[in-house]
Amino acid sequence: MFEMIIRNGTIIDGTGRDRYVADIGINDGKIVKIGEIKESSINIIDAENKLVTPGWVDVHTHYDGQATWDPILAPSSWHGVTTVVMGNCGVGFAPVKPKDREFLIELMEGVEDIPGAALSEGINWQWESFPEYLDALESFPRAIDVATQVPHGAVRAYVMGERCNSDYAPTKEEVNQMAELVREGVEAGALGFSSSKTLLHKDIKGEYMPGTFSGNEEMLALGLGMKGLNNSVFELVSDHLGEDEEWQWVKDFQKQTGLTVTLIATTAPAYKNNKMYNLAEQARIEGYEIRPQAAGRPTGVLHGLQSSFHVFVGHPTWRQELASLSHEELVARLRDPATKKKILSEETTIKNELLQDIPSLMAQVFPLGENPNYEPEFKDSVAGIAQKLELDVMEVMYDLLIQGEGKELFYQPLGGYHTYDLEPQKKLLEHPNVLFGLSDGGAHCGVIADAGMPTFIMTHWGRDRTRGDKLSLEFIVKSLTSSTAEAFGMFDRGYLKEGLIADINIIDFNSLKLHRPEAIFDLPAGGRRLVQRPEGYEMTIKAGEIIFDNGTHTGALPGKLIRRSNERKQLNN
Repeated sequence: MFEMIIRNGTIIDGTGRDRYVADIGINDGKIVKIGEIKESSINIIDAENKLVTPGWVDVHTHYDGQATWDPILAPSSWHGVTTVVMGNCGVGFAPVKPKDREFLIELMEGVEDIPGAALSEGINWQWESFPEYLDALESFPRAIDVATQVPHGAVRAYVMGERCNSDYAPTKEEVNQMAELVREGVEAGALGFSSSKTLLHKDIKGEYMPGTFSGNEEMLALGLGMKGLNNSVFELVSDHLGEDEEWQWVKDFQKQTGLTVTLIATTAPAYKNNKMYNLAEQARIEGYEIRPQAAGRPTGVLHGLQSSFHVFVGHPTWRQELASLSHEELVARLRDPATKKKILSEETTIKNELLQDIPSLMAQVFPLGENPNYEPEFKDSVAGIAQKLELDVMEVMYDLLIQGEGKELFYQPLGGYHTYDLEPQKKLLEHPNVLFGLSDGGAHCGVIADAGMPTFIMTHWGRDRTRGDKLSLEFIVKSLTSSTAEAFGMFDRGYLKEGLIADINIIDFNSLKLHRPEAIFDLPAGGRRLVQRPEGYEMTIKAGEIIFDNGTHTGALPGKLIRRSNERKQLNN
């Protein structure tokens, strides 16, 4: 007798092997049998002609605050994700002294665009140390599993106080204290340590985040704080990837510890000149466990009247007269010919390189419409539309912003789309050292909606792509499940295999789709976030319990905190 049986599903099991049709029997939250099951159950799910996959394992999210108040962890959970890893990019909320709580909120707001008011109202601070933070996470009911990492920003603030986000070099004693905090957190259950050395990451006041200017000796010392702690990961976001000195200490860390390093580039040149691919290939050739992360498409800013950015936000009329209006009032004012004439006669006050070359920018901005196309051509861009209509590009952008109800959103790839196709992205995704990641679930609430990245990868790369070759579903599922799980030391998930956790998606693949992004205002204090809803996930099962049924949360909360296991790697494939 089984607690649940999934019958006749087309199983893609996470190993990369070919799909097959079989039944799955579940007891006590685990898969206990795969094959022909003649026994019965009071809970039988007919999955004929449906894909049955492991739940997605998303290793790059920012639910560090949201995980303390929201049991659902949407939007990731809407998209078949059953495990999330947070604490990325060196930002998080532990360790923290009471006097530094607001500083960490402002840091998260600036770096990850999560409304500070929502964090201030939503977080119930029950911790100071990192182990206490893990205990707080463990005590909260949730639908899906969460894991986290020790963030460099919080560690530096805890030890160095007001000097943490300057180029002040810590003393040897301070470095040792920070390394001890890293070790304490990882020993308590964090999956690793994360840091950021990019000039793009600033707090809400415009100050660079702690760790941006950390020297190589500090970085190596903090990483070595994890030495001997099996399965821990060093995540590094950096503008300096590929530079000899940084590459050397990264390799030294990996050689001395045997631990995985995962790299994230934030600048367009890293993608335009194949830097990330070349780093992955060098690591593969030299035998280093160094794993660059890549998304299924370039990270994209969403322009629009309901996002935080569009090309007119720096115009004086916008700032002085329009920015504080309600959406309905705003659209009405923008439709006034006098307002349009006035705004189009002005120049932006924002001294940003992109906004100094509007024609080039508008050639990389694409209306998404009802059925978003994330591999558009030049003709689909605002510049392309203006060229066809023989109109000024700014006038076309203005008219597109206010069409309909003024809720259209526009996709601007931040890097890697200079060829107007995703072939460079495909090359990167296929590299054996590259990890699928960078959904940024929970973050960038006002300008990015990439938490549905697994759904995009399944639909675009697995079914809908017309401008080049697709990727096999078997490869995609492996990359979204077992590859990410194993890279972060989670060996009890990522496969449909007897004895492992029953984290399962049942997907009507023909119906799977992404709807257009939309703005909702459901964060604490009425905070806004951009989300993208899916269709086609018939069921998502977490540890043997149905948590979503055709997109609706069932009320089940079987999710847990994942703590790092010190067992040595035992690959399941």
